[in-house]
Amino acid sequence: VNKTLPILLLISSSSLSLSAFSHGHESGSGEGHESQTDTKGEVLVLLSSEDRMQLTEGKTEPTGYYLNEFGVPAKALVDAGYTLVLATPKGNAPAADSKSVIPQYFGGDSAYMEQIQRFVASIDGIDDTLSLSEVIDAGLNNYKGVFIPGGHAPLIDLANNPEVGKILSYFHSAEKPTAAICHGPIALLSAQNNPEAFNSSLKSQADAEADDWIYAGYEMTIFSQGEEEYFESTLTDAGLLYYPSDAMSTAGGDMRYEEMWAPHVVVDRELITGQNPFSDKLLAEKLINQLNEQD
Repeated sequence: VNKTLPILLLISSSSLSLSAFSHGHESGSGEGHESQTDTKGEVLVLLSSEDRMQLTEGKTEPTGYYLNEFGVPAKALVDAGYTLVLATPKGNAPAADSKSVIPQYFGGDSAYMEQIQRFVASIDGIDDTLSLSEVIDAGLNNYKGVFIPGGHAPLIDLANNPEVGKILSYFHSAEKPTAAICHGPIALLSAQNNPEAFNSSLKSQADAEADDWIYAGYEMTIFSQGEEEYFESTLTDAGLLYYPSDAMSTAGGDMRYEEMWAPHVVVDRELITGQNPFSDKLLAEKLINQLNEQD
């Protein structure tokens, strides 16, 4: 497999959306933001608790959140005046996927990547998130919106999780902005009856049928099959248990894709989804626009 061309495409595509939020901020901007008092409101960020995913052939692969998919929109939200509240299923510290900590996801700019790393390290709760049950028990009414970063980790514990489904159902019924990028949209599958059974069917290659999925018929996107096949080409004699793009269309999503590695965001009602890592700035822009329109 020729992997040089896709990497060049990754770099060139990222430059298409590099400047939307990075200009005008010094390296330390956003650090110490948790002391802000003039917040526009809280945005809930759902992250995976896991750092290793199961593959075919009994193999596993280190995983986590993608640094740019989390950090770039998160920093844009804070710069726009919002406060972040981080949550994971276990209430632990989320892991960054080491494969994402490279300049190609930041337009080839090492200094910008390091700025985002410092920002993420400064977010209140990054080392001790709330658990999903704590978030639910405390009530969801005060949140302005919800954001789900990607990386493959959400496939493990956000796609089959009734607590995730309960949280998403609140934002859906309240018509509050719900944004997810790359593999983050897989968490939407939890917002149905018995998401565990649907997920099990996907993994076993059995016929899967969503049960009253709240996003059925929504236009949306997720990491495309072509992009996923490129990821699989970097693995050693193993693959994913299922393709996220197939799972979303099977559940009833109206899937929309652009060419591989091109920034692409789909907005349908309260739902905002981004196709791949290079959709980070565009997704942040669309999310902030929706949040601001609420006030």
